[in-house]
Amino acid sequence: MATKASVIQTSQDLNGRRVAILVTDGFEQIELVRPKDALEKAGAETEIIAPSGRSVIAWNMRDFGDAFDVDVLLRDADPRSYDALLLPGGVMSPDKLRMNENAVQFVRSFFEQGKPVAAICHGPQMLIEAGVVNGRTLTSFPSLKTDLRNAGAKWVDETVVVDNGLVTSRKPGDLPAFNARMIDLFAAGQTRAR
Repeated sequence: MATKASVIQTSQDLNGRRVAILVTDGFEQIELVRPKDALEKAGAETEIIAPSGRSVIAWNMRDFGDAFDVDVLLRDADPRSYDALLLPGGVMSPDKLRMNENAVQFVRSFFEQGKPVAAICHGPQMLIEAGVVNGRTLTSFPSLKTDLRNAGAKWVDETVVVDNGLVTSRKPGDLPAFNARMIDLFAAGQTRAR
């Protein structure tokens, strides 16, 4: 039996939109694959961006998963050339990325430019490090609740939350709702910079 969240459909068109997907080794595979597929089916061009290497290795629930080609190295990625940003979760990738000042600045720049951002599961760790959650309502994997609250966010336990250009979800089970709201948000484009 399908839940209400799993049957959400979107009719938005993302033709001509470029979406950056920022990861490093240890991102949750399904949290990259399903949103990336949904974005591309809606017409977006996606690019996987990573700090180093020609590929990144996913985490697939309980063990390492598939390798994915890196399209652009972080040092060569210009946030101004993208319309939106996707931050997949997984415990390892966001934890490594938040220690990389270039990755943190890359994320921060999307907020400074008023561009939409989608983050799922542990992805909001990057939002904390970028200093962009104060005063926002969002969700995440429950283990980040206290960290987000300490950074000034209002954390809620909901399938998907949208707050001024930011869409967040908790876990892989939220992906149908997350993908639909992400596409709607990315299709709407610019938000107000904070």
